[in-house]
Amino acid sequence: MEYFKTLPDPRLDRKKLHRLDTIIFITIAAVICGAEDWDDIAEYGDANKDWLNIVLDLPNGTPSHDTFNRVFSLLDAEALEQRFVSWIQSVAQISEGRIISIDGKRLCNSGEDGSKAIIHMVSAWSNANNMVLGQQKVNDKSNEITAIPALLKIIDIKGCTVTIDAMGCQQDIATLIIDKEADYILAVKGNQEHLYDDIKEAFEQEKAIATDVKLTMGHGRIEKRTCSMITNTDWVCKEDKWAGLQTLIKIESERTQKATGAFEKQTRYYIASGKGDAAFFNQAIREHWGIENKLHWLLDVAFGEDASNKRAGKAAQNFSCINKIALNLLQNYDDRRGAKKLSIKTKRKKCGWSKEYLLTILKGADKF
Repeated sequence: MEYFKTLPDPRLDRKKLHRLDTIIFITIAAVICGAEDWDDIAEYGDANKDWLNIVLDLPNGTPSHDTFNRVFSLLDAEALEQRFVSWIQSVAQISEGRIISIDGKRLCNSGEDGSKAIIHMVSAWSNANNMVLGQQKVNDKSNEITAIPALLKIIDIKGCTVTIDAMGCQQDIATLIIDKEADYILAVKGNQEHLYDDIKEAFEQEKAIATDVKLTMGHGRIEKRTCSMITNTDWVCKEDKWAGLQTLIKIESERTQKATGAFEKQTRYYIASGKGDAAFFNQAIREHWGIENKLHWLLDVAFGEDASNKRAGKAAQNFSCINKIALNLLQNYDDRRGAKKLSIKTKRKKCGWSKEYLLTILKGADKF
C-alpha cells in the first residue's frame, strides 16, 4: 500500500469522505475474496466494516458502490499501472534467463453503446514467477504494435528472453529488446511476408543444425513438438534490420485426439536473438502459452473479466489492474493439500471465510 499512497486523487477536496488508499485497499481485499463489481465491493465493505475499522481509518464508514465507481472511473490509469509495476519490481525476483511472455487480451464488455471501442490490454507475464509484471492499454484506433514498446519500456527485462506472437514481430520492437539487454523470440507469420518466406526457404534448402523432440500427454490428446534451428541468418534478405538476429526456428506440432484418433499437424516459424540449444527454444516457445492458460483464462473464468460491464471513464482499465494485483497475490501463495495445490477459486473462497487466511495472502506480497 506504500506504493499506492502516492497516487494522485482525482476528486474535489470537498467530496473526499474516504481516503484514496483506503478505497484501493478495500477494493483489492474484496476482489481477492470474490467481488466482481462495485456493488459486490460495497457489500464486502459493509459486511466487514468492524474488521476494516481495525486495519484502516474509517471515520465516515465504508464507501458506497457509487464512490467506488466514481473513483475508479476518474483515477489516472497510467499512474495506477506505474505503481503496480514499481511494486512488482520491488518484490519479484526476476532472475536472468527467465522467459517473459507478452500478449494482448480484449475486455469484451468494455465498449459503450457502440460509441467507445472495446478496451484491449497488453500484459507481460513471467511463467516462472507465476505473475503479471505489467500491463499497457492499446490506444483507440491503434493495435498492439504501439502498446508493446510502451510496456517494454516500463518493465525490467534485462537478461531475460521476451516471447511475443506475430503481431509483435517488428524491427523496432526487436531493437528495443536488444537495447534493454534482453533477448527475443518472435513468431513470424504473413504480416512479415518476405521474412516468413525467407525462413521457410531456409528450412527447405538447409539442414537444421539441431533438433529437439518433446512428447506430452494431457487434456485427452497426445502432442509431439519438434523444434529445429538454423544459425545461418544469411537467408533473411534484410538481416541487418533485425537487431541481434542469430537463430531461425521451426516448430512442428503433431496432435492426436486419444478418443477419436483425429490428427492435425501445424508448422510455425520464429526468429531469435539468442543462440540457445533446440531444447531451450522448444521449451521457451511452449512456455509462452502460459500467459493464455495462467492469466487470460483465469481472468475470464475465475474473475469474470469478459462478463464485466465496467464502462465509465477509465473504470475497465483500472479494474483490470486491480484484478491482476489480486491474481498475483493469490497465485504466489503456495497452499497445498499433499501434492494438490489449491485452485484460485478455492483460495478466494477461503479469503472470504477467514480473515486470517486473507491476511496471509496479503502478507505474502513481499515474498514473490
